[in-house]
Amino acid sequence: MAEVHIHGDETLEGALRRFKRKVLQEDIIKEIRRHSFYLKPGEKKRTKEALALKRNRKKRSRDVE
Repeated sequence: MAEVHIHGDETLEGALRRFKRKVLQEDIIKEIRRHSFYLKPGEKKRTKEALALKRNRKKRSRDVE
């Protein structure tokens, strides 16, 4: 859980910026999206393999250049 305490004369905008940065660092949004729906084990495996193929293709195309 991301938590930010406002220091002495800090503005609300500054505290909000710190909060957003903390949320990004802790990958809270990524976790929420990942748990927002259930994937069957087979579907999870297929998506993982598809991402690996995409990553490898991208890596190979960068190596050629």
